[in-house]
Amino acid sequence: MHYQNILFDLDGTLTDPREGITRSIQHALAKLGIDEPDLRNLEHFIGPPLLQQFMVAYDFDEAKAWQAVNFYRERFRVTGLYENQLFHGVIALLETLQQQGRRLYIATSKPWEFAREIARHFDFAKHFKVVYGSELDGTRTNKVELIAHILQQEGLDPAQTLMIGDRKHDLIGARANGLDCAAVGYGFGSREELEAEAPTYHFQTLEALHRAFLRD
Repeated sequence: MHYQNILFDLDGTLTDPREGITRSIQHALAKLGIDEPDLRNLEHFIGPPLLQQFMVAYDFDEAKAWQAVNFYRERFRVTGLYENQLFHGVIALLETLQQQGRRLYIATSKPWEFAREIARHFDFAKHFKVVYGSELDGTRTNKVELIAHILQQEGLDPAQTLMIGDRKHDLIGARANGLDCAAVGYGFGSREELEAEAPTYHFQTLEALHRAFLRD
């Protein structure tokens, strides 16, 4: 794969944030009087912008959804950030890409200050030129807007830039900005969700993704 610039989604692509996100969602719902004892029922919150997901999943209006987001952040910024783990093989992949002279960026709908702390704490920030995310007020949670912002800020050529992610939002954002995209099957998006967006590449495992870059 010839791409000089690689944009990585964070949750479900580089790390498995399942515990921290679902427990923080559970905390937010409890604050609003909603009991959800099974964390598996909250995994659909991993990946999409939280505000919209609260509105869709619980029929909240925007004001109540913002309440939920703020309750979520109460727990997430203190505890949930660290209830996370890198997928096995991520560091080896990042090292390969750096050795090949590619420029790496994180493109996540998570607020950038949370994403940068995760990258620092789990010691993979050094592999990335910049960690990009949304603002706390919701600006650039949409992947179309976020990727457009990164291309503009970094002066990247879309033809030389690949987006890698595990949810449809990553693929839609890439396509809208003229980028090729790679879907990964080890995250939180189903095969049906990902294939519906016709990604340029679809890798079921992180090892398969790594091998594709080694074939260059």
